[in-house]
Amino acid sequence: MEEQRKAAVWGAFVADALALGVHWVYNVNVIDKKFGRIQGYVDPITSFHEGKKAGDFTHYGDQMLLLLESLDERGVYDESRFARSWREFFSTYKGYFDKATKGTLENMAAGKGETESGSASDDLAGASRMAALLATDDDDPEHLVQAARSQTAVTHGDERVMQSADFFSRVVMAVLQGESPVVALETIAKSHFSHSAISDLIRAGLESREGETRKVISDFGQMCSVGAGLPGAIHLICRYTDDLATALVENVMAGGDSSARGILAGMVLGAANGMAAIPARWITEMNAAERIKARLDRL
Repeated sequence: MEEQRKAAVWGAFVADALALGVHWVYNVNVIDKKFGRIQGYVDPITSFHEGKKAGDFTHYGDQMLLLLESLDERGVYDESRFARSWREFFSTYKGYFDKATKGTLENMAAGKGETESGSASDDLAGASRMAALLATDDDDPEHLVQAARSQTAVTHGDERVMQSADFFSRVVMAVLQGESPVVALETIAKSHFSHSAISDLIRAGLESREGETRKVISDFGQMCSVGAGLPGAIHLICRYTDDLATALVENVMAGGDSSARGILAGMVLGAANGMAAIPARWITEMNAAERIKARLDRL
């Protein structure tokens, strides 16, 4: 697998692991007081991730790893395989069950098909985990778009979430083909999303690039929804185009749902800047690093 693709996948995973420590801490003063500036993995301080430790993933990252490991030996995605694996995974999961997970499981238990049970959640996280789909050498953007929308729909039925997966899959493919992140964001926004349900959110993110990150994300909202997270992710990409590490640290320091927006920023900036942009210790200190490396080496 080419280095840029690997970096995109690793960038997404390190973003989630870095976010775990203060994930869903909305009071940034708490982050400042306890940690100063987070630049590595720390144990989670909220009860949402009880039992997890530094170097683990949030439940978003756990699902992204599940998606990665559900790909077949050629790296091909299959919706039924992923949905079945997802349901089995959560039958014994010890981590946090968010509303999207609970809603999807309830729909499955009510007799809906495993690929037709997506919740009504508008959380950006359903789109974010699509980063795992880059673990293939398929250069056809439309194949990635279809898979990204499909994996999102397994748990998130909201159209704006699926459009977000569509948008970022096109952006990251353009970056992998040599486009700069900002130009890719602007070009894809104009060519495919100018009249979409997420067009205003994309524009807001692009227009925020000069702003101070903590204030920008506070103004957008620190929440899990597409309305807050999508422009926040775009801001991070535009503001720190050449500096993945700073982007992910600033993302965490902004509080709230730092995982969902961070995963997308880490994916695009990893694709743009390569493995050299990712601090080595963020990989070596990641508890699932060997599982990820083994899968990427096989594909």
